Amino acid sequence: MLEHGGRLARAAAASGTPIEDWLDLSTGVSPYAWPIPEIPARCWTRLPEEDDGLIEAASVYYGAHDLLAVDGSQCAIQLLPKLREPGRVGVLSPTYAEHAHAWRQWGHEVAELDADGAEEQLDSLNVLVAVNPNNPTGDCRTRDDLLRWHEALWARGGWLVVDEAFMDATPQLSVIAETHRSGLIVLRSFGKFFGCPGARLGFVAAERDVLQRLRELAGPWPVSGAARWIGRLALADFAWHETACALLASKSQALSALLQNHGLPPLHGTALFQWTKTEQAERLYTHFAEQRILLRLYTQPRSLRFGLPGTPDEWRRLEEALKYVLP
Repeated sequence: MLEHGGRLARAAAASGTPIEDWLDLSTGVSPYAWPIPEIPARCWTRLPEEDDGLIEAASVYYGAHDLLAVDGSQCAIQLLPKLREPGRVGVLSPTYAEHAHAWRQWGHEVAELDADGAEEQLDSLNVLVAVNPNNPTGDCRTRDDLLRWHEALWARGGWLVVDEAFMDATPQLSVIAETHRSGLIVLRSFGKFFGCPGARLGFVAAERDVLQRLRELAGPWPVSGAARWIGRLALADFAWHETACALLASKSQALSALLQNHGLPPLHGTALFQWTKTEQAERLYTHFAEQRILLRLYTQPRSLRFGLPGTPDEWRRLEEALKYVLP
């Protein structure tokens, strides 16, 4: 399997330190989680049921009519390549590596493309995958760009797959409401914005034929009853959404300023992380690990992704570690 953030237990074990001593900034998950109430026992003692109101709540929240709940958006990333005959797939890169990996696994030819040159390649592609906002770089393509690309692809029977895992705090940039258009598929993640990655809940928005084929591949009960119950309530909590969007925007700006002030200016970011390129990425990753702070390290290009600290003490810990970054 590919490397991912969040492997805090491994980092703690490698250093011989308690996991409780670590600050995990490697995942891009909100540290300000939706407050989960006590989960009813029936969520554990009965099989999940699809007519529980989850899809209706998700439809209102996302502004999309046809949706499928899946075991995290990672599930959809792995299943989508099975729905097409092997072809040529473009993936805007650098980005979340699971996309290219999944398409290659099922026999597709994958071309990792620079976003600025992607439009010139559309005639040679059967599928284009765009993570928007991008992970890890944080840059974002416009709705007009994406819908123009979709139109060009669908004219030849192609797909545009847009992974909007980090879109919740900027819903005005989303194309999910346009997924009534054939050949446009949007993936959404519940865990990142709501701070509940352990729920393993995600959604696919697409035309009904695509969703039905995905449903058959996913099999019965792909999402637990507890995750469905949490998701339904959280997606309907619009007062919390508004507060969370404002809080995350403020904290992300504060993180950008903090990194800038200590010689690591971010190139881009989202409401949930900041991304900085530096030839010293490996050295700095080790430096922060020595301070029991886990970051996300990338080698192509050399860069670091910083998630948001949560508590005032966590912010102080990060600032203290940053004081010793510059040689």
